[in-house]
Amino acid sequence: MEVSAVAAPPRRRRTGRTIGLIAVAAVLGLVGGTAVGYGIQADREPTPLPALNQPGLAYPKPLPQGQKPAALPASEDRKVKTDGDLRKLLVPRPAGAKDKLFGGHDAWMTVPAYARDFKNPGSALNHQLGNDVRRIATTSWQTGKYRTTDIALVQYRSSDFDGARDHAEDQMDYMSDEDYARSEGEPIKGSANGRYYLFPVKRKAGYLDMFQARAYFHRGDIMVAIFMFDTKKISAKDISSVAEKQLGRL
Repeated sequence: MEVSAVAAPPRRRRTGRTIGLIAVAAVLGLVGGTAVGYGIQADREPTPLPALNQPGLAYPKPLPQGQKPAALPASEDRKVKTDGDLRKLLVPRPAGAKDKLFGGHDAWMTVPAYARDFKNPGSALNHQLGNDVRRIATTSWQTGKYRTTDIALVQYRSSDFDGARDHAEDQMDYMSDEDYARSEGEPIKGSANGRYYLFPVKRKAGYLDMFQARAYFHRGDIMVAIFMFDTKKISAKDISSVAEKQLGRL
């Protein structure tokens, strides 16, 4: 009788135990190496840190003596001018013009008084206070029988929000509306942002014709608003010349 050979079962590899031993050895090696490293570092002399005050690292580097620019004179330093008496920056009234303001040619105007001239005074007041308005200087005069000119310099405190630009652009945004100039206006010479506007004549039975012109621009932290009224036509030169003179004062 033949006895068939039975194959012996294969031997199982002890992979789990072997891997565990290798992992333990690796951990011990890491711990041991770290301990040795700390020991070597502890035996060394401490490395001195660089001095905190190193003038050579200053940026930008100061200019050598003799090359520093001279300070601007007060007549050319715009900050000095605008931080002084703002009323002195108002354009002078023409020769022979009559003052319209009570008590003199130039005056301070309160923010609530300025806001009262807008369609929604309450909203205008909140908007100005939110824009961090600082002060308002005004002047007003009359030439001829009926022509009047009003100018307001609205100054804002220095902040991340540009109140002067915002106010000027806000006013110019609605000049093209039906109730206003109905046009985009014309640029003011010498200004990168200002414009002047000629309004259509307003006629009403029993009343004289009413002509109006306006100009708006800003320079730095000051927004400028110019209003001109007359019973006779106002030319582009009439309003633009006043705006250019006021721009020159700033």
